[in-house]
Amino acid sequence: MQIWLILFIVVAMAALIVQAVILTVLFFEIRRTTENVNRISADLQSRIGPILTRVQILLDDTQPKISSMVNDASHIVYLARGQAQKIDRVVTDAADRLRGQLMHADRILTGTLEAVEDAGAKFSHSFWRPVQKASALVQGIKVGLDLLRSRRRRRSGDEPREQQEEELFI
Repeated sequence: MQIWLILFIVVAMAALIVQAVILTVLFFEIRRTTENVNRISADLQSRIGPILTRVQILLDDTQPKISSMVNDASHIVYLARGQAQKIDRVVTDAADRLRGQLMHADRILTGTLEAVEDAGAKFSHSFWRPVQKASALVQGIKVGLDLLRSRRRRRSGDEPREQQEEELFI
């Protein structure tokens, strides 16, 4: 059993030595990687540092201008809102006045049309009634003349009496 114990100790010692070597190699590799990362970050910082400085200077220069533009835009919106309200009042007032004028014009036109209609009715009554009477008078004279003509013909005896009466009704 002693051999087994010695063999176990040798194997354990070999494993410890291998682990120590691996840990030492890992330590040196991590150290080398850390140095590379530090070098790369320093290089990156040296390149980005001036860019960030320029950006900061640009922002410092433009910040007052941007603030001024925002203030101007706010003032323009305020003025535009006021003008829009004034225009709304003017348009509303004009629409109300136009509505009143249209109602007034409608009343005037309605009155005028009624007056024209009344005048037309009076003209029709005063003009057509005498024309109808004159037409009736002319018709009566025509019938009377036709009657006289028919009597003259009857004396001559050419036409029968029924036809003469028929002409009187036409």
